[in-house]
Amino acid sequence: MTTTLRPVEPLQQNPDGTRSRRYQVCVNGRPVGAVHLGTHPVFGAGVARLMNLRIDEPDRRRGRGTVAVLAAEEVARGWGCRRMEVTVPADPPAALGLATALGYVVRNRNMEKALGPTPPALPAGSAARPMTEDEFGPWLVRGREDYAQDWIRRGVPEAEARAKAADDHAALLPDGRTTEGMVFSVLEHGGTPVGTLWLSVRGERAYVFDVETHAAHRGRGHGRTLMLLAEAQAAAAGNRAVGLNVFAGNTPAERLYDSLGYGPTRYSLYKPLL
Repeated sequence: MTTTLRPVEPLQQNPDGTRSRRYQVCVNGRPVGAVHLGTHPVFGAGVARLMNLRIDEPDRRRGRGTVAVLAAEEVARGWGCRRMEVTVPADPPAALGLATALGYVVRNRNMEKALGPTPPALPAGSAARPMTEDEFGPWLVRGREDYAQDWIRRGVPEAEARAKAADDHAALLPDGRTTEGMVFSVLEHGGTPVGTLWLSVRGERAYVFDVETHAAHRGRGHGRTLMLLAEAQAAAAGNRAVGLNVFAGNTPAERLYDSLGYGPTRYSLYKPLL
């Protein structure tokens, strides 16, 4: 049997500068699913996104999805793309298994934890205070650089990574430290600053954008305290859950989040198109 992609619309030129197209997945001409392929709104025309893949239930577990992804990669190569990006849900795990079997590499995963009825208390000797304006400027410069390096180490060319870091921070913080819904904190232990936290408390779910223990104070449990602080601040703001992103290979952070009860919700993966 032959599995192919059949376009169901003209190539779309979208307002955000991307292009995209929808396809039927067909077996010997019979529709069995759908693919939605596009270029990336952040990384540009040289990077493709597999935005949706669906195989109808009667045709699953027969390799249709595998062939559809490989066919989508060929279309992306024809567009001149050099990399494919895809995001898959953590549950069911079949999508992640398919992506990794086809050579896609996990770059990062999103995690989430539902908050309990009682906000956590900080350990004795630890206390939090708002980040000052004098602290915010240097912190922002370091954070943007660290964020760019995280992407560079995981397959994104330097120019694209730095542009993404600048764009993401500008979009999230239009008013800097005073941006509505953003909370910037310094954790102190025994009166000494030991780490920082950037938390969004918008909506029902809080989100940890950045958490960092200063290098000289690592390995002493302050990372866990910072996460407890995030949960306490989220609860105080009326949030019901806390989400975060962790880059693959950051083993200490992954272990910490797992130990605190955070579970994966989705994975982001990439694959060079050689």
